Amino acid sequence: MFKRILLPTDGSELSLRAVDIGIQLAKQLGAEVFAFHAMEPFETVPYFTEMMIFPEDAYEREVNERAQYYLEEIKQRADAAKVPWNGRHEYAHRPYEAIMNIAHEQKCDLIVMGSHGRKGIDKLLLGSQTNKLLLSTDIPVLVCQ
Repeated sequence: MFKRILLPTDGSELSLRAVDIGIQLAKQLGAEVFAFHAMEPFETVPYFTEMMIFPEDAYEREVNERAQYYLEEIKQRADAAKVPWNGRHEYAHRPYEAIMNIAHEQKCDLIVMGSHGRKGIDKLLLGSQTNKLLLSTDIPVLVCQ
């Protein structure tokens, strides 16, 4: 049925639960997984560059280290389950679009991801990458809460 499952992660416990579900599903189906982490790009206002407390190179180093940590966590879980895996991270202004693009690029036929299940004003104000993805993609999405 599914041959390649995309596992987007933000490193949260919720996304790791979705990762575990995706890995177990892949194991049962004989599928492989592709882990993905979208990182917010560093943006500055040109006039305040000298006043920045956290310089761009330190920011990039930090988010790249964090992304590597998240992907390593998925690698360990996939290896423990003996599920083939691959993964990568990249910068993205809109993580849901990056998830959709990587799913197509990697020929994934299922996306398994977490959702905080926000409702009402929280959903309106905070938005949901999962919800935006659901409204944008033609690939099936398994949402875990």
